[in-house]
Amino acid sequence: MSPLTPGIISPRREVPASIPRPEYVGKPAPTPYDGSYVTAPEIVDRMRVASKLAAQALQAVGAAAKPGVTTDELDAIGHEYLIERGAYPSTLGYRGYPKSLCTSVNEVICHGIPDDRPLEDGDIVNVDITAYLDGVHGDTNATFLVGDVDEEVRLLVERTHEALNRGIKAVKPGRRVSIIGRVIESYAKRFGYGVVRDFTGHGIATSFHSGLIIPHYDDERFDDLIEPGMTFTIEPMLTLGTYEYDLWDDGWTATTKDKSITAQFEHTLLVTDTGAEVLTLP
Repeated sequence: MSPLTPGIISPRREVPASIPRPEYVGKPAPTPYDGSYVTAPEIVDRMRVASKLAAQALQAVGAAAKPGVTTDELDAIGHEYLIERGAYPSTLGYRGYPKSLCTSVNEVICHGIPDDRPLEDGDIVNVDITAYLDGVHGDTNATFLVGDVDEEVRLLVERTHEALNRGIKAVKPGRRVSIIGRVIESYAKRFGYGVVRDFTGHGIATSFHSGLIIPHYDDERFDDLIEPGMTFTIEPMLTLGTYEYDLWDDGWTATTKDKSITAQFEHTLLVTDTGAEVLTLP
């Protein structure tokens, strides 16, 4: 499998003027969030709707991830799915990002920009899509197998999904967010996988990224107390090699430094009195 090279990026897709935009669209960066990490119940109710829609859009895009299909075609599917239902694709225009979802193929850890490269038999592709609807965001991603994938890579994908599930189960009020990374890293280490450090989960609600950091590796510095009503993402990225990365000239596409394959899964969660409710279910 030869390393990826940047493809041609198509023009930015249009969103009808009738669909409300997040405040950051057209600006270099979002306004910093300074509110609570605990989300009000009426906002959570809206997040349930946005998150379910994001999950359904993810399913629609994933179903099309087949050999010969370009990642730009996947972007078109996700874009149309959201705008037809009155939602704005949160990534479009976020800090200048040019597309409506991220497609991270093979050695791309995250934030791959959809382009004209066709998917090939044996690839894996992570699709990361976020719906902005009724003033809130719902964020999810999954890694899809394209055609006939090597056993080692297939197992990486399965185990990355399991790492996400274990991270979710670790969420309990009264614990520190560091428990999530401890659980994920201890599981990944069983298989000798790298655990990406520089890209993390994040708080989310009316803000795409609230400032709350959810690491996927064991680090006591991340000691925010988990409280009922908090909303955040868990989105582990595991690699067959190093967790160190290179960044393409586009300023977004992060690939493993050794070009080893990497997988990712993500859910948006609500902390309950007893654990976590997954909001991004279709």
